[in-house]
Amino acid sequence: MSVKIRLQRHGKKGKPFYWIVAADARAKRDGRFLEKLGTYNPNTNPATVNLDVDGAVKWLQNGAQPTDTAKTILSYKGAMLKNHLVGGVRKGALTEEQAEEKFQAWLEEKAGKVASKEENVAKVKSEAKAKALEAEKAVNEARVAAAVEEAAPEVVEEEVAEEATPEVAEEAAPEVVEEAAPEVVAEEATPKEAAEEKKEDSAE
Repeated sequence: MSVKIRLQRHGKKGKPFYWIVAADARAKRDGRFLEKLGTYNPNTNPATVNLDVDGAVKWLQNGAQPTDTAKTILSYKGAMLKNHLVGGVRKGALTEEQAEEKFQAWLEEKAGKVASKEENVAKVKSEAKAKALEAEKAVNEARVAAAVEEAAPEVVEEEVAEEATPEVAEEAAPEVVEEAAPEVVAEEATPKEAAEEKKEDSAE
């Protein structure tokens, strides 16, 4: 029976989540498997991989063949390197202590690379967030400036109207006086004319 180390899909539509399994090569992709070796979540950055390295090495030593994607994941977690070192120990090229030292050194180096990548991702996110805030502030300031410009002409028109009102009143006042004056004079002259008419009547 040939065994494959491959991915078995789980998760929602558009958000896949995979199990890393050792399964019969004749089984369906999401069908029965012999052993679950870990999980792979590509939705995070960097991708989250949990793997039983010793279990994967055991299956590799027994002749299991990983698919291309599974092989990449196994290399990422060091299973392929450990399998190579175990082969060297079995052939007598290395001692177990030397193989373990090399593997631990590789793990430390890999952990440093992963940590630096996480820092870069966090930095990029923070910079993108800062740029978004600056753009939002600029938009808000532009809106406020536009609102002030729209309100300014209305205020000016109101001030002009208030200043023009007293002038209109002052211009209208003399006309009223001029029109009223002749009437008053006429009213005052009427008794004198009546007295003169009486004198003329008595002289006759």
